Amino acid sequence: MSAFEGRRVLPAVRSPKDFEELMQGPHPVVVLLETNLTALPSLMRLANKAGKHLILHADLIQGLKHDEAGTQFLCQMIRPYGIISTHASVIATAKKQGVIAIQRVFLIDSHSLRTSYRVLQQAKPDYLEVLPGVVPQLIAEIREQTGLPVLAGGFVRTKEDVERAVAAGATAVTTSVKELWQM
Repeated sequence: MSAFEGRRVLPAVRSPKDFEELMQGPHPVVVLLETNLTALPSLMRLANKAGKHLILHADLIQGLKHDEAGTQFLCQMIRPYGIISTHASVIATAKKQGVIAIQRVFLIDSHSLRTSYRVLQQAKPDYLEVLPGVVPQLIAEIREQTGLPVLAGGFVRTKEDVERAVAAGATAVTTSVKELWQM
């Protein structure tokens, strides 16, 4: 079984209301996109109480610096299931701490793709999150080039988007579109 318990869709949540709703639902893994540092302990307690695995987007936590010390704080004090970041140093530190490390890469042109390959060689993440996630040919190429499992995120709006991403080789899709969370 994969780290995501065979789920094709990982709910990505921004609002406290949606977070609370997901704590009541069947989703074993939840991605928390935005929060502030002071809210994290109580959110983590809620997730633990509900039996959920919480993946934090470290770059979007207000009040947290995206460096080794900030990542060590998250890993040691908050203890999430996983961390997403665009910063190679955050990814490397999360891996050292035994937390699932997901490197987020933005694909805007061929130069950004080449740059991403260089960063990935240094960071050595457990997973990649590729944005936008609606470019199946790039998902397949990146999976082949890196040998890493790929999560597709960004602009995933329909069931067909999910199906195309998974068919192209994505392990799962991250999305904040609530209608897709049940897939």
